[in-house]
Amino acid sequence: MNKVCLNGRICADLELKEAGENKYTRFTLAVNRRVTKEDGTRDADFISCVSWNKTAEVMQEHLKKGSLIGIEGRIQTGSYDNDKGDKVYTTDVIVENFDFLEKKEGRPAPEYTEESKKEEKQEQDPFAEFGEQIEVDLDNNYLE
Repeated sequence: MNKVCLNGRICADLELKEAGENKYTRFTLAVNRRVTKEDGTRDADFISCVSWNKTAEVMQEHLKKGSLIGIEGRIQTGSYDNDKGDKVYTTDVIVENFDFLEKKEGRPAPEYTEESKKEEKQEQDPFAEFGEQIEVDLDNNYLE
């Protein structure tokens, strides 16, 4: 199994780049270590991460340097030859999912109208437009 879950802060503003038809962001996530030093501070590990396509677009649009996020993904290793002809080995976390772990400053609270509540309910119930609702008892018999 290859699964990684990390919570940390983004070290620099994200830049959306293209590789052929795909879009991606490459960023570093600062993840605090659990152990506190004698002076009360913590060391951090700086983890190289890559997100692709829609995930990359959303991250680039909504996150900035210092944003606290949680990511879920997998480790991927690779290598390439640098300008000097030396082989360079890489280890990245490929982001599959992420969560905002703090409220975005200046974001207004969502406003709900009766129409938006109806749309939200329909999104939650994919069968809402198929007719009237029926109730079923625990024995799967139709109730009148």
